[in-house]
Parts: sequence; C-alpha cells; structure tokens
Amino acid sequence: MFAVTRDFAPPFRLIAPYFVTGVVLYLLSALFALGFDVSQLGFMDPTVIGWVHLYLLGFVMMVIFGAMAQLVPVVLETGHFAVDLYYVIGPMLLIGTLMMALGFAVWPMMLPFGGLIVLASMMIFVFDVFMTIRKIEEKLNFAMRSVVVSNTFLFFGVLFGIVLALGYAGIVPLDVVSLLKAHVFLVVVGYILVTIIGLSMVLIPMFGLSHDFSWKPVEYALVSVSAGVVAVVLGALADSAFLSWTGYLLWIAATVLYGYEVWVLYRTRARKEHDIYAKSLYVSYASMAFSLLLGVVYLFSGSDAAMLGAGWLAFTGFFGFLITGHLYKIVPFLVWFERFSPLVGKQKVPMLADMVPQKSADFQFWFTAAGVAVGTLGLLSGSSELFKAGASFLAAGGIFLIHSMIYMMRFE
Repeated sequence: MFAVTRDFAPPFRLIAPYFVTGVVLYLLSALFALGFDVSQLGFMDPTVIGWVHLYLLGFVMMVIFGAMAQLVPVVLETGHFAVDLYYVIGPMLLIGTLMMALGFAVWPMMLPFGGLIVLASMMIFVFDVFMTIRKIEEKLNFAMRSVVVSNTFLFFGVLFGIVLALGYAGIVPLDVVSLLKAHVFLVVVGYILVTIIGLSMVLIPMFGLSHDFSWKPVEYALVSVSAGVVAVVLGALADSAFLSWTGYLLWIAATVLYGYEVWVLYRTRARKEHDIYAKSLYVSYASMAFSLLLGVVYLFSGSDAAMLGAGWLAFTGFFGFLITGHLYKIVPFLVWFERFSPLVGKQKVPMLADMVPQKSADFQFWFTAAGVAVGTLGLLSGSSELFKAGASFLAAGGIFLIHSMIYMMRFE
C-alpha cells in the first residue's frame, strides 16, 4: 500500500469546484438522456455522441481532474509545478464541454470552438502533470507510471478529437469511423480506464486497509491495456482487422486482470465495512463485468443494442459508481482535514462517517442502481419508455448526489 501524505496537496477551495461542477453535469447528462428515442438510436447518432461528451468530459473527466490535482502531489510528495493553473483548467473544460454537447445536439459549427477550448484545458492539465512528475528523481511507482501512460494517451486522444470535430462540422473531409474508433480508445480506454486502474491501486488499498498483496496482475494489466490501445489505434489508421482484434483481446485481458486484482484487494482488506463506498464498488465492478460481456457480444454480432447497453453500463455503472463511491470518501476527508484537523486535541471533532448523509447517500445509491439496470434493459430491448424510466431514476439519483455533496462540503 502506498504511503500517502497531504503535506503537498492544494487547498480544498481550489478542488471543490471540480467536484461540484462534476455532479451538476452528472444530473444534466441524465436529463439529456431523457430525449433519446431508443427505437431509432445508434451509437453514431449525434445525440448519443453529445451525451457521451457531456457525461465523460463534464462528469468523469471533471472529477478525475479534481482528484488528480489532489493525488498527484500527495503520491509524489512534491508540490504542483504550477497549481494556479487549476483555476483555469476547470472553467475552460466546463465551457468547452457545454459547447461540444450543444454542437452535437443542435449546432455543429460550435464543435471546433468547443473542441479547441477542451484541447487547451487538457493540454494545460497534461503540461502540469508531466512537469510535476519531472521534479521527481527517484523511480516512479505504479500509480505514477499509470499517470504518465494515461496522460500520453489523453494528449493524442484530444488531438484526434479536434480533427473529428473539424470533420463533423464539415470543415475538413475525413474518414470519421476509423478516427472515431481511435479517439474513443485513446480517451475512454487509454486515459480514463488507465487512470482508474492507477488511482484505484492507491485509493482502494488505503480505504480498505489492504496489505501484502501481489502487484503482478495489475502490472500485467497496465502493459496489456497500453499495448491494446496502441494496436487498436494503429489498426484503425491502417484499416487492419488483425491489429484491431489484437487490441480488443489485449483490452479484454487487461480488464480481467484488473478485476482479479480488485478481487484480491477485497479478500485481503482489513476493514470489512459495507458502507456506501463498499456498496458503490460492488455495483461498479459488477457493471464492468456485464459491460465487458456485452462488449464481447457486440464484437462478434455487430449488434448496436449490445454496444449501447455496454456503453451505458460502463459509463453510468462502472465509471459512475466508482467515482460517486470515492466522492463519499474523498470529500469528507478533505473537508475534515481543512476544517477540523486543527481542532484535534482542543475540542471534540466529528468522525469521517459522521460527515456522510446516510439517508441521502442511500437514496442516491438505490435510484442510481435502478437507473443503470432499467436503462440497460431499455437499450437492449429497444424500449424508449423503459430507457426513459431508467434515465429518470438516474436523474433522481443525481439530485440526491448533489444534496450529499453540499451536505459534506458545508458540514459544521
């Protein structure tokens, strides 16, 4: 397990807007999904692409950027190269995300402009991360190696995204399908999945008090997923089915290895609590398994319904519950450290569990779980009514998530 110190972390007031913005856009993405007509939906539909960008950029990436702003200096035990850059990264990402979502939904000419703002935001983020890592002379640990790999993929993924935005807006002619595959794998698998693998190897052992476990499975998973992303990108650019399938198989193998490592951490944990954090992880990794299964079905059948179901499970189930579960741990700890740690030994201070609104968290969990399950069934069956019911549950969960975030941040 990593030794973690908060001596080098930035102040919470710098990071809090990332978490608040992320959960608000989580709710907006659920409301946006209510407009889907599942009977005529395909994964290349502009509304689907718009929703994907709103959810991934606005919720997933926004929260990840905030978490990375905290964890990179904590794990490296050195301050950011330029921490004040985070005052502009978040607002730029928010503006660019909203412009891109609107561009896909109603006005394609907004895409290049929104894409350029997102590009600038992410390039500033990548610049700070690499310059911060450069300050470290000793050998990088697993988490930091994953950060280097994921941010390299992010750099190229955003460049592909800008080219796609120009093509979608009709400014430059290009083969959208092949570039889209490369863009999706670079960003979703290369950046988000690799980042999750790396950071979860810090957070899950820390929160579960796991010790004396082997790092080999997750080490192999990082190599496998990295090789898989490169193979899929090269296969897309060269129109090579062999390279693409090699990449798919490597990605599947990496996901299985990572899932096995998480199971090992679960078995070796000293803290046996079944709190909102633990329950969120159960749903997250179950969603990952079912999403992977549907992804394999899509690869062999070409079914759009299987692809849409796999994506919904991966985004709202795997990514969604993994992130919201960790917010219930990260936010109380950061608020406690800033607001209550100076009072230790002087007066009674709350426990971290006291700072979590249990009823609100439980409502968020069950509404969101229902949204993931019902939404998946609606996509697989082609039922718009069933899917919209799932999106409505997800929106209700988003409302309770916002309430929980406000409660934890304002806890006195």
